[in-house]
Amino acid sequence: MDIFDFLTMIGGLCLFLFGMNIMGEALERRAGSSLRVLLGKLTSNRLMGFLTGLAVTAVIQSSSATTVMVVGFVNSGLLTLGQAINVIMGANVGTTVTAWILSLGGIEGDSLFLQLLKPTSFTPVLALIGIVYYMFLKDGKKKDTGLILLGFATLMFGMDTMSDAVAGLKDVPQFQQLFLLFENPILGVLAGAVLTAVIQSSSASVGILQALSTTGQVTYGAAIPIIMGQNIGTCITAMLSSVGTNKNARRAAVVHLMFNILGTAICLPVFMLIQWLFDPAILGESATYVGISICHTCFNVLCTAILLPSGGLLEKLVCKLIPDSPEPETVAELDERLLGTPSLALERCHVVTDEMAGAAAAAIRDAISALSSYTPELADSVREKENLTDHYEDILGTYLVKLSALQINESSSEEATMLLKSLNDFERVADHAINLIESAEELHTKKLSLSDAARQELGVICGAVSDIVDLSFQAFRDNDLEKAYQVEPLEQVIDDLKEKLRIHHILRLQQGTCSIESGFVWSDLLTVLERVGDHCSNIAGSVVDLAHHNMNTHETLRSARVENENFAEQYKQFAKKYALK
Repeated sequence: MDIFDFLTMIGGLCLFLFGMNIMGEALERRAGSSLRVLLGKLTSNRLMGFLTGLAVTAVIQSSSATTVMVVGFVNSGLLTLGQAINVIMGANVGTTVTAWILSLGGIEGDSLFLQLLKPTSFTPVLALIGIVYYMFLKDGKKKDTGLILLGFATLMFGMDTMSDAVAGLKDVPQFQQLFLLFENPILGVLAGAVLTAVIQSSSASVGILQALSTTGQVTYGAAIPIIMGQNIGTCITAMLSSVGTNKNARRAAVVHLMFNILGTAICLPVFMLIQWLFDPAILGESATYVGISICHTCFNVLCTAILLPSGGLLEKLVCKLIPDSPEPETVAELDERLLGTPSLALERCHVVTDEMAGAAAAAIRDAISALSSYTPELADSVREKENLTDHYEDILGTYLVKLSALQINESSSEEATMLLKSLNDFERVADHAINLIESAEELHTKKLSLSDAARQELGVICGAVSDIVDLSFQAFRDNDLEKAYQVEPLEQVIDDLKEKLRIHHILRLQQGTCSIESGFVWSDLLTVLERVGDHCSNIAGSVVDLAHHNMNTHETLRSARVENENFAEQYKQFAKKYALK
């Protein structure tokens, strides 16, 4: 092996790692909605958590990425530690899929069928299809499909290049001595752990081991301890990711490390005992692509079978290693680790935005209640909820901007845009709740009273506003187009009510049944309630925009009456429901 072979090997390794990264990211984007469904299945059910971890890792081709996700979920309060343990164990089995894909490169045989199964035969076709999809099609999902094919082709080309480049090592005595050294199980475990910790991917390090096996110098006796070490080395990514997280997130990362260390601690002595007592001939044979895949899978499945029933004991043990602190720990509503998986980060944004919407709706309800029966407790409740919506707007706005800057598919980009647009409306609804509370306080402190007619009319428009808040917020939460289309007719009814109530107020002033001072408060109330309806209209418009892939809310609102065939009928129904007596 000369310097040129070495450079070729480095180039092949770089292409291999690059292809794996590209394929994983594209798979993640392409399976975005599927990942959300899988996340929704994460329950305390041990088997379901295990299968979810397995499936997610098989999709994104990285147990390290899955574990980092889990740390982020725990830090955000999305998962309990017990649920995280089950997912982590599933991830360890899911990572074996990559080795089986790479084992295709080791297929040998002269028949046409076997030759067609070799990656060197079909990856050029996949690359051609991939480049056509990526360069000539506009649909985001098809572009991601193209990237998946291109990533896979690059990965397999890099693997083949590495294998060809290292083939000359079989004639290098020092290389043979190196792998004879690794037949010492302890050194083999250390070598596998260090290599995987450096490249932060057990799938990649298994691929490198498979490439080196083409030299014929890698025996099963050396490969098995290295595989055990690779499982330990892959924990470095999650451990680094857990820095600065809450205690349960740190515990999740430590569980990942403990699981792999315990698995190796159990299996390695058994392996050494078998090696010492029986010295099986197979341990001295040269490892193959498929053989390494089998060893990798058997080790991970065996460790999981042993330790999965002991998940509760692992949880208790890690809780003793990282005890509860006297100070209460905060939960990160939006963990930046989730940005590594944009589809799940977007799902988390939906959840937090729903919480923001709930706070804004509760603020409006409390503020409307205070207009008829003011108490300091209600006022404090409204201000607390308004402060909460301000907090949500700050963190969500920052997080969504970061998310939008990532390479996400078109539908995810539209969802992020819709959320960003809605944040301001939710925050403004809560601000208007403060305006209502201030009016209620003015009436209370100045001992002002509204006439019976004014109170009755206020009840009517407040009922309409409560209704439009519920409609628009439910439409947002459930992505319900039917409810979204009902908002605009109701908003028109509120606009009409406002004008009628202004006229009625002027008549009462002329008749002397309403004071000028209380009239100022009345005018403020009408303006605020009408503006709440406007923001609800914007929120419903965003839901309609997303459904029609059109982010022009003003155009949506203008065309709502035309597109909604039931607009006139719905308007009549709402007008009748909120008719003035």
